[in-house]
Amino acid sequence: MGGPVSFRPKPGSIPESPGVYRFKDAEGRVIYVGKAKSLRQRLNSYFADFAGLHPRTQTMLTTAVDVDWTVVGTEVEALQLEYSWIKEYDPRFNVKYRDDKSYPYLAVTMGEEFPRVQVLRGAKRRGTRYFGPYSHAWAIRETVDLLLRVFPIRSCSGGVFKRAAQIGRPCLLGYIDKCSAPCVGRVTAEEHRDLADDFCEFMAGNTGRFIKRLEREMREAAVAQEYERAARLRDDVQALQRAMEKQAVVLGDNTDCDVVALAEDPLEAAVQVFYVRSGRIRGQRGWVVDKVEEVAPGELVEQFLLQMYGDAAAEALPREVLVPVLPPDAEAVTELLGEHRGARVEIRVPQRGDKRSLMETVERNAVESLKQHKLKRASDLTARSRALQEVADALDLDQVPLRIECYDVSHIQGTNVVASMVVFEDGLARKSEYRRFSVRSTEGDVASIHEVISRRFKRYLEERSATGELDAATGADPAEEAAGEPGEGSRTPGIDPETGKPRKFAYPPNLVVVDGGPAQAAAARRALDELGVDDVAVCGLAKRLEEVWLPGEDLPVILARSSEALYLLQRVRDEAHRFAIAYHRSKRSKSVKESALDEVPGLGPARRQALIKHFGSVKRLREATAAQICEVPGIGPSTAETIVSVLKGQNP
Repeated sequence: MGGPVSFRPKPGSIPESPGVYRFKDAEGRVIYVGKAKSLRQRLNSYFADFAGLHPRTQTMLTTAVDVDWTVVGTEVEALQLEYSWIKEYDPRFNVKYRDDKSYPYLAVTMGEEFPRVQVLRGAKRRGTRYFGPYSHAWAIRETVDLLLRVFPIRSCSGGVFKRAAQIGRPCLLGYIDKCSAPCVGRVTAEEHRDLADDFCEFMAGNTGRFIKRLEREMREAAVAQEYERAARLRDDVQALQRAMEKQAVVLGDNTDCDVVALAEDPLEAAVQVFYVRSGRIRGQRGWVVDKVEEVAPGELVEQFLLQMYGDAAAEALPREVLVPVLPPDAEAVTELLGEHRGARVEIRVPQRGDKRSLMETVERNAVESLKQHKLKRASDLTARSRALQEVADALDLDQVPLRIECYDVSHIQGTNVVASMVVFEDGLARKSEYRRFSVRSTEGDVASIHEVISRRFKRYLEERSATGELDAATGADPAEEAAGEPGEGSRTPGIDPETGKPRKFAYPPNLVVVDGGPAQAAAARRALDELGVDDVAVCGLAKRLEEVWLPGEDLPVILARSSEALYLLQRVRDEAHRFAIAYHRSKRSKSVKESALDEVPGLGPARRQALIKHFGSVKRLREATAAQICEVPGIGPSTAETIVSVLKGQNP
C-alpha cells in the first residue's frame, strides 16, 4: 500500500463545514467513522504528522486506501449520522464498548396477553420492560420471590402455562398464592395485566403508595376483627420493605440519574454505570473498550453516551446523567438525548455532596474492572496469537490465517441435508458472517462439501467480477469494460452498490477447514481448483483422532493435544457443527409439520384443521370421496374435487 499520502485529498477540496468522514480499506470495507466540527481541520490532522500519531491510528491509516465525507448542517446531525454509520458498518477501528460480562435483567413481558416475570440476558426484546441490570441472577429471584406475595403475576414458562390450562389445574405457585393463576381463569386477562402494571410501577420506584395502601387495608381488617387477613397484609408490607432494603438508598427520594465513571490507560478504558431510580441503586453495569487513537476522556464519554442510549427506549433515559468529565460537544449530546427521551436530559459533573461521593464509589469500581480485564485480556491475546502462528507453522502457510472459514454437513440418512459456514477472524467468532446452505446433492458428505465450497466461491468470484476487482487482478481495465454503463467503473469492491453494505461472500478466507478426513479435504481443494482459486489453503479436521489432513497428503499432520493450534481448530470445527445441527433441526422440524394438505391451493389453516378433525387423519381423508369431503363445514364441491385430485397425486 502507498500509505496515507497516496489517498490524501487535494488541498482545498475538503470543506470547512461540520460533517462525518469514513476511511475504507482496499476491499471497500469502512474501517473507521468519525465526525468533526470542521472536516478540513480534522482530516488534515491525520496527514500532517504521521509519526506523531497514536500507533493504532497509524495502523488504521496504513490499512486505509480511501477517505470520503458527508457534510451536515449542525453538530447534532453529525452525531446522529456518526452513530448510524458506526451501527451500520461496524468499523473495526472505531471505539466499541463491550460488556465486561453478561448482566441479568428482571424482565416483564408486557407484549404478551398474560405478562410473565423472568430473568433475561442478552439483547433486549420488543414489548418487554426491563429492570436492572443486576450483578447476580439470584438477587433478581430473591426480589421476585418477595414481590409475588403482593403482585402474584405469572412467572412460569409457556409450556407450563399451556399445560395447566389444558388440565384445568394450576401449578404449585397457584396453590401457594404466588400466582393469580390466569391459566385456569381465576383472574381475567385485564385483572392480570393490572397486577403486572403495579409490579412494574413498584420496580420503577413508585413504592410509597403500595405500602400505604396495604397498611390502610391492614388497619381496616384489624378494626373489622379480620385478624387472619390483617396478618397476611402485615406480611405483605414486610415483604415489600425487605425488597426495598435490598436496594441501597444513596440519594434523595426523587433522584433519577445514571452515574458514569471511567478508568483508562493508554490502550484501554473501562466504564462503570450505576442506575439510580427514586434515590436507590437499581442496577450496575460495566463496559471495556480498546482505544483506537489518542482519545480524550471527554470524547470517550461522548461516544459511550451515544452507544449506550442510542437504541434504548425513551423511558430508559434518566432526567440526569452524572459523568466524570463533560463531552466536548456537551450541548449537542444533551439536545440529542433530550430529543430521544422526549424531555430534558441534563449532563453534568458532580462537584460535592452525596452525588460526588457516589461518583467516587463508581470510579473505584471502574478501576477494579479495568484491572481484572487486563489480567484476563493478556492471557487471551497471547493464546490467540500463539494459536494462529502455530496453525500457520503446522500447515506451512505463507501468512497467519487471520480469517478462517469452516464447513460442516448435517443430515439424517441423507434427508434434509444442510451445511454451515462459520467464520473466525483474529481467532474470534464473527457471527454476522455465518452462512448456511440447503444442500442439493444426495451423494454423500464428500459431494456435499464439493457443492458447498463451489457455491460459496462462485459467489465470491461473481461479486469480485461485479465490482471490477477480479478484472483488476487479471490485468483487465474495469473502467474500459464499464464505459457503456455509467458508474460501473467506480463501484466499491466488496460493497453492494444498492444497499451500501458489505456483500455476503465478498471476502476470501486465508484458510478453509472442513469437518472430515482426507476425502473431504480433497473435495474442497478440487472445488477451489475448478474455480481457479489458488490462494486459499485447505485442511480437514477428522473427529476420531483429531488429525489434520492436507489435500493430496498420505499422512495427517499431528498437532500436540495441548497445543493452542489444535484447540483453535477444534473450536472452529465444533462451532460449525453446532450451527449446522441447529439449521438441520429447524429444517427437519418444519418438514415434520408439513402436510399433504399444504399443497391444496386456497385451503387455509382453519379448513385444513376442520378436515383433520372430521376424518381423523390424512390417510382417512385420502380414502374419502368428494361427496364425503363436502360434509365438512366450509368445504364446497369444487374445493372437495381439488382435495381429492391433490391427495391422489393429480394436478387439480
